[in-house]
Amino acid sequence: MLSFLKSTSAGLSVRGKLLCGLLACAFAIGGAQAAPRQTARSKQKAAAEAARAGIQQKLSALKKDISRTESQKEDAADELAESEEAISDANRSLRELADEQAATNTKLADLAAEEARLGDTIAAQKRQLAKLLREHYVAGNEDRIKLLLSGDNPNRINRDLQMMAYVSQAQAKLLNSLRANLAAVEANHAQTQNAKDELEEIAQEQTAQKTLLEKEKGKRASLLANLSSKLTDQRKQASRLEQDEQRMTGLVDRLTRLIREQEIAAAAERKRQQALAAARAKAAAEARERALARAKARREERERLAREAARTGKPVKPLPEPKPEPEETRVAEEAPQTTEAPQRSADTALAADLPSGAFESLRGRMPAPIAGKVVARFGAKRGDGPTWRGMFIKAPEGTDVHAVAAGRVVFADWMRGYGNLIIINHGGEYLSIYGNNQTLVKRAGDAVKPGDVIASAGNTGGNEESGLYFELRHLGKAFDPSGWIRF
Repeated sequence: MLSFLKSTSAGLSVRGKLLCGLLACAFAIGGAQAAPRQTARSKQKAAAEAARAGIQQKLSALKKDISRTESQKEDAADELAESEEAISDANRSLRELADEQAATNTKLADLAAEEARLGDTIAAQKRQLAKLLREHYVAGNEDRIKLLLSGDNPNRINRDLQMMAYVSQAQAKLLNSLRANLAAVEANHAQTQNAKDELEEIAQEQTAQKTLLEKEKGKRASLLANLSSKLTDQRKQASRLEQDEQRMTGLVDRLTRLIREQEIAAAAERKRQQALAAARAKAAAEARERALARAKARREERERLAREAARTGKPVKPLPEPKPEPEETRVAEEAPQTTEAPQRSADTALAADLPSGAFESLRGRMPAPIAGKVVARFGAKRGDGPTWRGMFIKAPEGTDVHAVAAGRVVFADWMRGYGNLIIINHGGEYLSIYGNNQTLVKRAGDAVKPGDVIASAGNTGGNEESGLYFELRHLGKAFDPSGWIRF
């Protein structure tokens, strides 16, 4: 009698917990809306800016070193520098914000679909639990009381009560599943609110960037009107063009040395990581061999003891448990055997990480960096000044500029004579150069794929026409792009 009374108490306890659980779930459904969480977007942006700070510091020092002997206001175009940089930054921010907005809207759509699915699941589970509890309430107590007062075989009563307990446990599992789904709904609401907060942040930043853009465009237009005649005169001066060429050569030479140093450092780090992975793999292999040897020795010892027991008729004494492997061996066995690329720092951020000969293999097959008309070719005479070291492709302001091949951005800044300038390292000491841009979309340290939009065309740096100035260089020296690019 004592055993089935305990079973009855257990069954009633399970049912009571089930009722309490359902009430708690019902309350949770009504209050599932989570308070808005502060978005982590601002922190992520701050972290990204901090990661780029070291790269920019190196490049700024390099740029200052090139212009050390030149007066800051020696060229009329210098007066445009601040506005042209601000216009580029604002346009880049607007483009990035538009990408973030599209990604966040997609995330919101996915969250809405997930919430609808969870809602359907929860509704079905609620109906199922309500039905089970209703039936349990109507019939459950009566069945137990009848069993207790029936005077039947106590063993049968105990068995029936145990069955009822199993049913209650199944209901409890259903309740746990409902709780898990409710928690998922709450998490979904929190993520949705976070995404909405991010969209609001993006909208505010877009408004601010648009205001800044219009202000800087107006400032630049005013400066251009005042400097028009001075810019025209300076464009005709051969000495100015020669200084621009020398400045570019100086920048490329310094970048080439810096890239070479960073590629050596990156190669050394890869070698160190490979050696570390090899050492871990060797330690793991040795540990596995020792484990196999110990297992074999234990098996042979058990067989020997079994033979001895069969011969003498005495019981076999169990073998002691083997001692665990040392901590360092265990760590070596658990360590991943794949080599992950180390996180980039300012000391390795400009290395291209491309296979040897990758750029040369594309000779004659690379697409033009921009859709437009070539109005100046490599080697052509440039008025009374030096010959063209690159090509000028005329195109409307704002036309997308594309990377001609895979690589890494090693310079993205305003430079006298070239305006908003971007340079890509393609490995093997090959560089592609894109000048006079309205907007620099990519930043120094960014990896690019063939055809990626890296900038938009403009007439920055005091250029008369809108378009793109394009160069290819190897070992620091400019060469004719026409044999490499399909213009």
